[in-house]
Amino acid sequence: METTEEKPSTDGSKSKVSGSSDEKDEKAPDSSENNSSQKLKTNKPKKRKKPKDVTAPRQPLTGYVRYLNDRRESVRAANPNLPFAEITRLLASEWTNLPADKKQSYLDAAVLDKERYTKEYNAYKQTQAYKSYTKQVSEKKLKENKDELKAVTVPKESHSNEIDMGNFDIPIFTEEFLDHNKTRDAELRQLKKSNTDYEQQNSRLQKHIEDVKGAIEKLEVEILQQRKNNKSLQQHLDHLRSTLTSGFANIKLPGTDEVPTLQTIDTYMGSLHTILLENSSQDAQFLQMVRGIVARLEFNG
Repeated sequence: METTEEKPSTDGSKSKVSGSSDEKDEKAPDSSENNSSQKLKTNKPKKRKKPKDVTAPRQPLTGYVRYLNDRRESVRAANPNLPFAEITRLLASEWTNLPADKKQSYLDAAVLDKERYTKEYNAYKQTQAYKSYTKQVSEKKLKENKDELKAVTVPKESHSNEIDMGNFDIPIFTEEFLDHNKTRDAELRQLKKSNTDYEQQNSRLQKHIEDVKGAIEKLEVEILQQRKNNKSLQQHLDHLRSTLTSGFANIKLPGTDEVPTLQTIDTYMGSLHTILLENSSQDAQFLQMVRGIVARLEFNG
């Protein structure tokens, strides 16, 4: 039940105070509990940051990012007073209105880059470096889980002290911070530009290597075919020598009485040809004998 009592003031007047004593006692704890709950809500847990794998293959670039890398410096030079966010918004608008054929070239390059990354990453997963990295991630995750478990079991007094210490704001957006951020942004743009140049050079070199490999494979096929042709011709030549040697085995050259062998058949046929040209009209019988032997020979081997 609510009561009203009068209390004398310092100037002799009377003032009325309404409300029960129980209600007064309950309001103060409620206020402190609300403040504590608000402080607890503002103390968000830290986001876990996965350690960077420096040995992993380079991540693929999307077609949009490739277009930004190509156009950012020229747009920045044409609009030196625009902030970084406005330049990005302008480039995004250009990408949206870019003709389909030009946009497709960036998308095709992105597809090739993604295939390159998939191939390199599959090979990377078989290396010792990947195993070491996954072990490092597992150990870090286990350590973070243990730290979180310890934080939950901390006594209330120390927990409230941590909440009170977390109420201080850190003034990060100062002139020094902004200048430092601009410097880092300029360095990042320069690194991205250098990276793009290296990627273009690497792409040209890769294409040149592929062209050279294709030419080498073509030459190897031609060499193999030429070797087969040479072998076939050599077999045919050996057959001709054997046939001529057996056909003219009993024919002696006039003046030398030389008969052919497999080793001398080439010089023998040359000498025979010379004799026939010089004495074609004088020794008709010898000429007729040679013609008969040649007509009976089988040259198909």
